[in-house]
Amino acid sequence: MANQSTETNQPSNMQTYGVPIYAADWIPEVAVRSRIIMDPENSEEDESSSSSRSCIVLSGGGGEGRSGIPNVILICRVDLDINSLSEQPLGRLVLGTDLPYRMAVHPREGGLICALQNSCRLFGWDNIMSPREDNQAGEESEEVIQELKDVGQQLALAFNPEGSVLAAGAEDGTLRVFEWPSMNSLLNESQAHSSVKSLTFSENGKFLVSLGGPLCRVWEVNASTAVASLSKEKEEMFASCRFSVDSAGNEVLYVAANTERGGSIITWDTKSWKRKESKPIKKNSISAFNVSPDGKLLAIGTLEGDVLILDSTRKQTNQIVKKAHLGLVTALTFSPDSRCLVSVSFDSRARLTVIEKKNEKRAYYAGTRWWILAILFVILYVVAYYFLKAKGIIP
Repeated sequence: MANQSTETNQPSNMQTYGVPIYAADWIPEVAVRSRIIMDPENSEEDESSSSSRSCIVLSGGGGEGRSGIPNVILICRVDLDINSLSEQPLGRLVLGTDLPYRMAVHPREGGLICALQNSCRLFGWDNIMSPREDNQAGEESEEVIQELKDVGQQLALAFNPEGSVLAAGAEDGTLRVFEWPSMNSLLNESQAHSSVKSLTFSENGKFLVSLGGPLCRVWEVNASTAVASLSKEKEEMFASCRFSVDSAGNEVLYVAANTERGGSIITWDTKSWKRKESKPIKKNSISAFNVSPDGKLLAIGTLEGDVLILDSTRKQTNQIVKKAHLGLVTALTFSPDSRCLVSVSFDSRARLTVIEKKNEKRAYYAGTRWWILAILFVILYVVAYYFLKAKGIIP
């Protein structure tokens, strides 16, 4: 059970940060060590200790209106040993009237890209940890990505696993793919979708899947061409897509979809690009979706604020956090070691959920059950023996 926060009545694995949160991700450990948590006194600490000192980055705010709610990027510390989030951010950068609606974290030390209303900007971790006194670091011209300036709102951003390719999907349906950091254009498809809502790269970086409207499109990155279109069935509305690797080591594509009856998780074969299966998630409309780095777990956030964690092989629910949030879940992100999950919402809260080890629990309960049965058998045997002996049935 999580400890109680010292200043609030809520548990320490759930913190309120004062702004609606739209996006969340884990900061690469190498960046945490070199740019964020620099403690000379503990520089000799062992790997197990340092690995528990993780950080997440959150973005959100009140938009360009006069709500009084700032638009911010936050860096928050996560302590996996005691299952807690820091009450106060380690870093906080205010962005004026620009809402950081979507973001992509470079998989190494390359910082963070945020999608604002009419541009995308690159932020170094130093900018967020130590903003200028006028707090307008986000407005420096060198941080604006010129190739994504004045091209409308980007609804999806993604780096490939190596961090060498950046994809951006726009509200107007345009898909742009660039080499990173040179920003040489690999693809510029103005009618990829009616609106691009989700992007995911394959584990080897060969394929990019874009999701929007009634279909997903599969692109071969080096060839800069579409190789498949994955269509919805009946009442389905695609919501999110993620590549992963299954238990056999084969690459798979997961697509989260919604219907009038609830959500579903569709699995696609990445060789034939055909459906393998569709698993209904009854009575739960999916608002956020992600896959653990080890490929063993799927996470679902719902419109009602619940968080579900499923086994990726059988699609069985391992863990449910009812009313994890007061409203719809906007983003989910697993820790790099797949030990825990962070969920965020419009309710201004971030919640840390430790993954329960179901297999160990089952093994423990199964072992305990067999011991109990064995003891009962021995007791019954002794009682039966003395009963039969008393009756003279046995000598």
